[in-house]
Amino acid sequence: MEPNRPVFYVSTPIYYPSDRLHIGHSYTTVAADTLARYKRMQGFDVMFLTGTDEHGLKIQRKAEAAGKTPKEYVDGIVAGIRDLWSLLDISYDRFIRTTDPEHEHSVQRIFQRLYDQGDIYKSEYEGWYCTPCEAFWTKSQLREGHCPDCGQEVELTREESYFFRLSRYQDALIRHIESHPEFIQPPTRANEMIQNFLRPGLDDLCVSRTSFRWGVPVPFDDRHVVYVWIDALSNYITALGFEGDDDALFQRYWPADVHLVGKEIVRFHTIIWPAMLLALGLPLPRQVYGHGWLLLDGGKMSKSKGNVVDPVVLCTLYGVDAIRYFLLREVPFGSDGVFSNEALIARINSDLANDLGNLVSRTLAMIERYFDGVLPDERRFDDDAEGGGLDRELRTLCEALPGRVASLLDELQFSLALAEIWKVIARSNKYIDETAPWVLAKETATHPRLAGVLSVLSETLRVLSILLSPFLPQTAPKIQQGLGLDDPGRLTWASAGTFGSPAPGTRIRRLPILFPRIDLEKELVRLAEMGARGKPETPAASAPDKTASVREPAVPADPPTPVPVPAPAVAPSDEDLIDIDQFSRVSLRVAHVMACEPVEKSDKLLSLTLDLGDRTCRVVSGIARDYRPEALVGKRVILVANLKPARLRGQVSEGMILCAKAEDGQYRILTVEGEVPAGSPVS
Repeated sequence: MEPNRPVFYVSTPIYYPSDRLHIGHSYTTVAADTLARYKRMQGFDVMFLTGTDEHGLKIQRKAEAAGKTPKEYVDGIVAGIRDLWSLLDISYDRFIRTTDPEHEHSVQRIFQRLYDQGDIYKSEYEGWYCTPCEAFWTKSQLREGHCPDCGQEVELTREESYFFRLSRYQDALIRHIESHPEFIQPPTRANEMIQNFLRPGLDDLCVSRTSFRWGVPVPFDDRHVVYVWIDALSNYITALGFEGDDDALFQRYWPADVHLVGKEIVRFHTIIWPAMLLALGLPLPRQVYGHGWLLLDGGKMSKSKGNVVDPVVLCTLYGVDAIRYFLLREVPFGSDGVFSNEALIARINSDLANDLGNLVSRTLAMIERYFDGVLPDERRFDDDAEGGGLDRELRTLCEALPGRVASLLDELQFSLALAEIWKVIARSNKYIDETAPWVLAKETATHPRLAGVLSVLSETLRVLSILLSPFLPQTAPKIQQGLGLDDPGRLTWASAGTFGSPAPGTRIRRLPILFPRIDLEKELVRLAEMGARGKPETPAASAPDKTASVREPAVPADPPTPVPVPAPAVAPSDEDLIDIDQFSRVSLRVAHVMACEPVEKSDKLLSLTLDLGDRTCRVVSGIARDYRPEALVGKRVILVANLKPARLRGQVSEGMILCAKAEDGQYRILTVEGEVPAGSPVS
């Protein structure tokens, strides 16, 4: 630990022990790991915390059913969670378990301190209790007498409890949230907390239980155990030694820079946890970021519904970095996104195999073929206007890239940061086609311009490998090994902003294929046979899955009102009908029109540049007779995003926007009302 280095503290929720981990568990942790790696590369002293929340009635009953003690039961499951983080290359600095003796002792001291100062008092609680969700419900919240979250039976429970005076801190929380707009992100979550929970008024919080024994004993009343709120949430400071024998880590790292949490537990991390910190006289975390869910057919992944996507299986099939890339690129962080095996394979084939893998393979193979793996000292670069300035353009893009990526990562925009990197990858592949090294090689294998082209490509790969390191920690070192990079000074984030050329005599090593292409149709059949399906066995939407440290569900929303759909003028025949699986293969996404212009030599076609949130694309549409180009800019349209690219009048069209034909024969674009983010799925 270097005392003068800037510090950065990032955490995930501590996960509830489950023997069925799905890809959704990995989402938060992979994002936190990427952020931690990036900050380390920038010179920060990083504390990255994750762990497991292991107490409660649910664990006690499962252990009894398995004929084990609760500790024996959770030990086996926690080992599996650690193995998964190791498989996904998660570089955490501290893994906390709520069964750690140091944590339990600190929790008791925190409870005693809050009791002594009058923030905890004894009373009685009555309510309907759901054991799987570990949540109390009022009678009006039940659905047909069952838990509104998981649908299982509930028990009427009345017991003596200790309560935390949550209501005492209501006004202070409102003031803090309103005066610190960066505290809750994205901003929509802050408005939800204030309008839905804080302004209506907070009730005091039950923080102890007597109906089970598997928990931290209340220090002054051993009939009670400390309930999840104080036990689990306090891990963020007990892991640093707060109220322990050595609080040096707490003094160095607290307050946390960012808690990354799923949106279903934002309330606990922005209301209950900050109120506890205010009561303890401690500073609040600088930011709580509530990301969205990964969905399957419109429902959140749930280990209780049978629609689990096993990350171990996926990593074994496709490699760890392919899974990390998909999680970070497919969904804008903060929004909900849809997971499917089709989308995963499409990303692997298009982005990783075609774009990145092809660039690496072509560059290294040409250096090996034309120069026996060592670029000569004599290289001619082409930066003048007469030659098109191709080298200068690519160099300029590379020099600006680290700043753009850093700015987006500081805002936790992982998908947009990757999109910026992929713009340079795409430009590099185009550069190869424009400079045609194979043509230069026909003139003479020692052509200095040929060496210059391959030198530019080699240096571009160096820059890309550095910026990809936080996202793809296994692939980036392979690229660097292929480039013969053994100077640590040329592998730092700062060095990525300086575009040079490979050192004379550097030996290039050709690599095996980084990401082999996958036959989509055959692979989907294989996945179905393995049982590693990306869709639930039943079409029912699943309830929110409490995978984080606290699990009191929010008050359930009213069921959606059905929208009547008029019957078509002519009913389709049976042979024209498609089933839901066929329809689900169509990816409809909201796209924002950034620019629009006529296609040369065509009076029917317009070329639209569309923002999809994580990337931009171009679509050519035959609506020029119905719309002026400038009238379309700024519209939110619906894009069929997974069509195979087609070439129209010399331009590549990467999808299709949806239109309807009016009675007058003119086409009308289908648009989306309201502030819907670019890239949002349409369902």
